[in-house]
Amino acid sequence: MWMIISDSHDNIEKVKRAVNVAHEAHIDALFHLGDFVSPFVIPILLSNEYKFFGVFGNNDGDRLFVQKRANGQILRSPNWVTFQGKKVYLMHEPRALYPALESQKYDFVFFGHTHRLAIKTHGKTLAINPGESCGYLTGKATCVLLDPENMEYKVIEL
Repeated sequence: MWMIISDSHDNIEKVKRAVNVAHEAHIDALFHLGDFVSPFVIPILLSNEYKFFGVFGNNDGDRLFVQKRANGQILRSPNWVTFQGKKVYLMHEPRALYPALESQKYDFVFFGHTHRLAIKTHGKTLAINPGESCGYLTGKATCVLLDPENMEYKVIEL
């Protein structure tokens, strides 16, 4: 099981709720798609129980300190990783969304920035924007739990 989260914007309460859900679901990986904002939120997201993957967003402040707190685990956006045999394209702003989907090189494309939940299959690729985990713009804080083997997912309200 994987968790996809984005746009936490320093909302510590919601980040803690997401991490509690992650622990209860026994996830293998947590993917954060940017806009952590401040370095103090990073240690809350990290755990020895799962692998952490992150990309920077447009509102991330002190990137050097954020990266230091994350032990170098946050990538420039866009980027891609392979985990559990699945190719995952990660980005904050969805500028490369359609080329990534059209390429059909990835099993999953995860993106954020818009603060709007969106889940769509394009050929063999599942694209997920988990919405905003902070709840500031839409009033709805969400993340997504994903089973990468069967592509089943569940939207979680925080």
